[in-house]
Amino acid sequence: MNRPVLIVEDEADIAEGLRYNLEREGLPVVVAETGEKGLAAALDRANPPCLVLLDLMLPGMSGTELCRRLRREPQTRRTPIIILTARGSESERVEGLELGADDYVTKPFSVRELVARVRAVLRRADESSSPVYEDARLRVDFENMAAVCEGVEVKLTRKEFALLAALARRPGRVATRNQLLDEVWGQQYYGDTRTLDVHIRRLRQKLGPCGEAIETVVGVGYRFTGFSSSDG
Repeated sequence: MNRPVLIVEDEADIAEGLRYNLEREGLPVVVAETGEKGLAAALDRANPPCLVLLDLMLPGMSGTELCRRLRREPQTRRTPIIILTARGSESERVEGLELGADDYVTKPFSVRELVARVRAVLRRADESSSPVYEDARLRVDFENMAAVCEGVEVKLTRKEFALLAALARRPGRVATRNQLLDEVWGQQYYGDTRTLDVHIRRLRQKLGPCGEAIETVVGVGYRFTGFSSSDG
């Protein structure tokens, strides 16, 4: 892998510890100690990052604002982001996900666990770029807008398929309610959020035995779990 992991962290000892361990895993690293430098490094077209490790508590531009900026820029809109922070309440974890982060790690953390999270997020990013999602029971063809459960084609409306695609493109990852509303209904949607729940219910019903691949994450949103070969 040639593209670096960008670490945006103002605590030098933490940044260097992360750099050492990631480079030992064969991942090139760029370090920025402020939000402004992090933004410049993230938008470096000559050496764009494959993933950003982002501390929320930064001098100058906060990590929160930097995350927003990265999700607004076309170049970094899909770049995976893992938030690092000493704050660990449920509301703050939800806020991190709402900002568009892919994962959230609370300090102090195990470096070994963090490296595993980085690998997992990068793997999911590679999978989500595929034109097809397929597991032991379900196949979702994003380009042809087709879903097949246990060999039987599932007839879905455009909105239902868009919702399934939004979930299947991030397997194992929580999609917040606002993220799904933005992706499927558009950022200008101001309607009742129960619309999402109704569509999820209909989607599960139409998917039949594959409907259980969509898991409710109470108070946050939904997660697409898929099926392994051992699920039958």
